[in-house]
Amino acid sequence: MIYHIISRTAWQDAEKQGAYRPQSLAHEGFIHFSKLAQVVATAQRFYANGRDLLLLEVDDAKLTHTLLYERATDVADDFPHLYGALNWDAVVGVYAFSADSDGIFHLPTDLRT
Repeated sequence: MIYHIISRTAWQDAEKQGAYRPQSLAHEGFIHFSKLAQVVATAQRFYANGRDLLLLEVDDAKLTHTLLYERATDVADDFPHLYGALNWDAVVGVYAFSADSDGIFHLPTDLRT
């Protein structure tokens, strides 16, 4: 499984459009994902004090586009990057995901691990 953080609004817009193609796909050529162990740190880095977010759980075996693990040199770790739109049938879970009152993220308690 791989994971993607998205705003609730962006997810609703993608559902209406019938596909998920975030700006990173147009600008960088891929969609950013995280491994489970990377989710909280990614949220802290890019969504500080984030509210009204969702965490998508994606079955990487169901993806219809190329998935590559590539090095993020600023954190010296490999992250999954999807080179194409996210197909709906690969999304196996959608969880509310927001920082707590102290601005700290925690994995959703109902996340299947």
